[in-house]
Amino acid sequence: MTRSERVVDIDGVSLCLDISGPPDAPVLLLAHGAACSLDAWPDELVDRLARERRVIRFDWRDTGRSTTWPVGRPGYGLPDLADDLMRVLDAEEVARAHLVGLSMGGSAAQLAALRHPGRVLTLTLMSCTPGAPGREADDLPGPDQEAFASGPPEPDWSDPAEAVAYLVESERAYQRGGFEADVQRAVAERTVARSSDLRARENHYAVDGGPGWRGRLGEIGAPTLVVHGADDPVFPLPHAEALAVEVPGASLLVVRDAGHGAPPRRAWPQLVERLLEHTSR
Repeated sequence: MTRSERVVDIDGVSLCLDISGPPDAPVLLLAHGAACSLDAWPDELVDRLARERRVIRFDWRDTGRSTTWPVGRPGYGLPDLADDLMRVLDAEEVARAHLVGLSMGGSAAQLAALRHPGRVLTLTLMSCTPGAPGREADDLPGPDQEAFASGPPEPDWSDPAEAVAYLVESERAYQRGGFEADVQRAVAERTVARSSDLRARENHYAVDGGPGWRGRLGEIGAPTLVVHGADDPVFPLPHAEALAVEVPGASLLVVRDAGHGAPPRRAWPQLVERLLEHTSR
C-alpha cells in the first residue's frame, strides 16, 4: 500500500500527516485517543480501509512528529484539538470528510461536528462517551478502577526497549479480552521510533476540555455510527448506548470480548465492512 507522510505547519502548529489510499476516493480522517500518535491505528487495519478510501491519520499535538509543549503545560485545549481536525483537512484541501474518532478523538469529532457541521459527512465514534470526557456522564457508570489499580512501572523513556515494553504492557488493562501483544508491539515500536518527545503525550490528560456539549448532541446532523467494546473499562457500554440515543439516528455496533481502543484483529472484517457501508453515503 502506497503511503506518504509529511509535516505541515498550520496556524503556528506543526502536525504530521500520514496519507494512504486512492487520491480520488472519499476521505476518512482518523483521530485516535489521548496520548496516542497516528501509529495507534494498526497499519494492517488502515491498509484494509485504504483499499477503498483515502485514509488520513495524524499525530496529535504532543505526540509523534507534531509540535510538543513542556510536560504539564499544554498550550491548547480540547476545542483546539477539534479545530485541528479541520486544519488537517485544510492542509490536504479537503472540503468535507468522514470523521472517525476514538476516545479523546471521538470527543474532538463530536465537537467538530457541532462547530463545523458543513464539513462532516459522517461520524464514527469509537470507545467514546457523550459530551466532554469525565464531566458530563454522572448518570453513567464510571471507569473500572480495579482494572487500573496496578500497572507497569514508568520506564526510562530514554531507553527505547523499556519504552516499548511499557507501552505494550500498559494496553493490557484497556484492551482486556481484545489484547493482542503482537499488534500492540508493532504499534509501540513505531510510536517510539517516530516520537520526538514521548513524555509530552502526558499533556493530553491536562488539557482544558472547554464548555461541555452533551446537551447539544441532538444538533448533530451527520449520520453517526457508534462502535464500542462490550467490556470497555474506561467508558462502560452504557456510554455508547447513551451516545446512540442522544445523537439523532445513530446506530450502535458492539464488539464482543473487546475493551477500550481499536477493536481486535478478529473484528476488523466486520468493522471495515460497517465503516465502508457507513461512509458510502
